Amino acid sequence: MARTLAERQRVHEERKARIALENVKLVAEERKVRNRRLFEAGGLVEKAKLSGLPSNALYGALLSLKDMVDDPEQVERWATLGGRAFDREAKLREAGQEAIVVTFPQLVPKPVAAALRAASFRFNRILQHWEGLAPYDVAERIAKENGGAARRILPSTHGAQDGGAANGANGIAV
Repeated sequence: MARTLAERQRVHEERKARIALENVKLVAEERKVRNRRLFEAGGLVEKAKLSGLPSNALYGALLSLKDMVDDPEQVERWATLGGRAFDREAKLREAGQEAIVVTFPQLVPKPVAAALRAASFRFNRILQHWEGLAPYDVAERIAKENGGAARRILPSTHGAQDGGAANGANGIAV
């Protein structure tokens, strides 16, 4: 049975609408993947303790690395170094170390800062808090003794069914 021109045009418009919807979904998925990669890159900059650098210095450092990316031996050395660092952090976590943020209502005196540094904390000038891997009870004791608060940072849940967007994913504090 032959379809009329109007029916063929309607079917054609429906196909175009389906294709447009699929395109919108693809663009959204690509944006999600890009945002996740940028978030991970920022986390690695923080993990490497480079986030305190001025923006120009950090950008310059990254540009200097760009020239070495074409050297497979250099990339392998970086991968080895990064793997060792991740392994070391995993061992610390197994030994009762946790990612913790300690906040105070005002700047702490030098003896308190020294105690925090001795407990493996460092001051984040951007977020204005102390952060590090340490036993929670140590962080909590230092915080309470000096009018502050300690909170655990949940580990990232990469590869989760919902793309890591569950409560606590991406290192959100609890």
